[in-house]
Amino acid sequence: MKFGFISSFGTLDEHVSLAAEIEDHGWDGFFTWDAINLSGEWAMPVYDPFAVLTAAACVTERITLGAMVFAVPRHRPWELAQRALTVDRISGGRLVLPVGVGVAEDRGFTSVPGQATSLKDRAAQLDEILAWLEKSWSGEDFEFQGEHISTGPFRFPEPPVKGRIPVWPVGVWDAARPPVKNLQRALRWDGIVPQLRGTADDLTPDDVAGLVDWLKAHRSDVTSAGEPSSGDGPSAAGEPENPQDGRPFEVILQGKLSTDPGKAAEQVSAMADAGVTWWIESWWDPTKDTAESLLEKVRQRPPGR
Repeated sequence: MKFGFISSFGTLDEHVSLAAEIEDHGWDGFFTWDAINLSGEWAMPVYDPFAVLTAAACVTERITLGAMVFAVPRHRPWELAQRALTVDRISGGRLVLPVGVGVAEDRGFTSVPGQATSLKDRAAQLDEILAWLEKSWSGEDFEFQGEHISTGPFRFPEPPVKGRIPVWPVGVWDAARPPVKNLQRALRWDGIVPQLRGTADDLTPDDVAGLVDWLKAHRSDVTSAGEPSSGDGPSAAGEPENPQDGRPFEVILQGKLSTDPGKAAEQVSAMADAGVTWWIESWWDPTKDTAESLLEKVRQRPPGR
């Protein structure tokens, strides 16, 4: 199992410094977050995630870099492609893209006329933007015609360092009624960031094991990465890569490790047995968590490191 850490609070300098500490203390990944303008207890400075990751890339050499999670429908696909490629190149191919529909309360959605705010529309935009992004990695001229996004010729002649950037969609899990369309989105890509449907509760090892079993059983049902959900099929988005090409599929779980080393090791062991491949340490309480408390937790190191 690999271990990541979210830099959820702090100044810009503190985020970048934490990235270096994360690498120095045996973690495998540094993650920022993606928002524009929130209110209430979240009314704090929020920085461009790609700028933060660029700075983090310059003070690290080994660790994976990403954001939990990129609010893809809020981004223009051609700008997203350029910014992701820039970080990927600067970091030597260490960028990953955990992706979701974004937080609807973000004023980047609610205060901008024309922005999609319904879950259905944001999900459709997510699929089309990911399909667009996939085409941008081909190195060839391409056009795109979708329900929400239509563009004329584009070409990004320099591909990502490793040919593609791993995409990890958020996926909703419900053992009683698996949301097939949502889960198939993850299967078209490179991993899943699971959440339980209808609750903010953490997933248990049994939850994860059920999800992993479902994913394994349905992996062969999905034949192409990036296919849009609008029903337009490959003719709209092109023929992207096949997910059966041998690249790894990650199961990325956010949570909090116990401060007791023995209990933390037990947590990790149970989740690894259930199928988790990445544990992302996540502290999101604006009334308690600070840059200082995050640094203290980073210096405790992941279990066994």
